[in-house]
Amino acid sequence: MIVYHGSNMIVDQPRLVHQNRTLDFGYGFYTTTNQNQAISFAGEVTDRRESGSPCVSMYEVPELDELKSKYKVLIFPEPNEEWLDFVFANRNGSYNGEHYDIVFGPVANDTIYRTFIAYEEGILTKDETIARLKVKKLFDQMTFTTEMALKELKYIGQFDVGRDQNG
Repeated sequence: MIVYHGSNMIVDQPRLVHQNRTLDFGYGFYTTTNQNQAISFAGEVTDRRESGSPCVSMYEVPELDELKSKYKVLIFPEPNEEWLDFVFANRNGSYNGEHYDIVFGPVANDTIYRTFIAYEEGILTKDETIARLKVKKLFDQMTFTTEMALKELKYIGQFDVGRDQNG
């Protein structure tokens, strides 16, 4: 399987770096099977860091079934209650559950941020939030959270993301 990592620099040797913000699946190296999602993320990272240029690194990794035989893997096939609780706890820094080597599932990206805020503020119930998320086209993400699991990523190349003058 091919996965992509969007950044403001080429990452030919992935490593775990602590973020200064909380993310969907917690601490880890984030990838996606969707090239367009990686391109979008590369632009966001470059803008946020105000340095480098948007680019996407590509890796080959074993299929999920093979990874599950070697590592502790958590898979969310869709945005469901378990996924919402997991992402919500990671994003607000309160997750203290079981630790996984790899987490795979939908991205709670900026297009659904308002839905998450409405849930967080109690405007939407959990069921209403999940129902709204299920109608959205959510891309996936595969997060490697341990050094051992990170070794499964085999760098196979990269490409720069062309941007016009307006970003």
